[in-house]
Amino acid sequence: MHVCVTGGAGFVGGHLCRRLLDEGHRVTAIDNFDPFYPRAIKEEGIEDFPRERFTLIETDICNTDAFLQALHARDVDAIVHLAARAGVRPSIEAPMAYEETNVGGTQSMLEVAQELGIGTFIYGSSSSVYGTNDTVPFAEGDPVDAPISPYAATKRSGELLAHTFHHLYGLTVHCLRFFTVYGPRQRPDQAIHKFARQLLTGQPITMYGDGTSRRDYTYVADIVDGIVRSLRRAKGLDAPEHEIINLGGSETTQLRDLISGIAEAMDIAPEIEQLPTQPGDVERTYADISKAKRLLDWTPETPIDEGLQKFADWVKAYYEDRPVLEV
Repeated sequence: MHVCVTGGAGFVGGHLCRRLLDEGHRVTAIDNFDPFYPRAIKEEGIEDFPRERFTLIETDICNTDAFLQALHARDVDAIVHLAARAGVRPSIEAPMAYEETNVGGTQSMLEVAQELGIGTFIYGSSSSVYGTNDTVPFAEGDPVDAPISPYAATKRSGELLAHTFHHLYGLTVHCLRFFTVYGPRQRPDQAIHKFARQLLTGQPITMYGDGTSRRDYTYVADIVDGIVRSLRRAKGLDAPEHEIINLGGSETTQLRDLISGIAEAMDIAPEIEQLPTQPGDVERTYADISKAKRLLDWTPETPIDEGLQKFADWVKAYYEDRPVLEV
């Protein structure tokens, strides 16, 4: 199978490309190396990929014509669309940029799939679409018409566009709602990586709110396994389908416990600085994964304490011979 992975040098994308290559597939990765975080982190994650089966194209997902030209003769079987501007808080500061990339870029990739006859489209969505949903755990059939951040709104918009192309052109579309992905090579802006750097540099951990908010954390290898299973299902179907599927740890961890867990894994006692809750943050996320179990035969295998230890081992080794990124 030949898979095009947008955002293929990013956190989840890089891990996915490695898994696909390890399984013997061909991969074309698309990434524009947005300066949201240092380019070197992305490059280091893909530098050892076998070039006979891995191609990196540096371009912007909004450039439909460039994509059509780049992929026209590449015989791609599926697109996994992970490229996006990420993060709830930055989206409040730059909503137009998020709309252009996350909505316009998804539209562009769907047009490429339709134009080139690529019948399988896997879309990386987000648990943020559930907003302040009162019903837990969050199920795919729950209302998602009240996002509380521009980021969440763009992710829901991408889901709707994907459904439109399924309806009009018969694409098989899986929209995978990821629940707070963490692990080695995590983006520096994400909480666990940020907390780790604060611990390493002797700074207090900045905790927004009173620490009682809860998240459903999902280890990156489990997310990648869900994506791969989604690809296998999509390629094995006799007729097109459209599905929205949660991929989450299916358990919640309180913020205070998360901080204690990463501090214990790194063997550094934390000092905590409490700050006001930030706009756009939800009080809790919690995935109902019964659909993923039924359709993909998928369940997460990495409990939070084990995942935090794996991340701590990586982050200490990563910063052993390089400056710790500024928090």
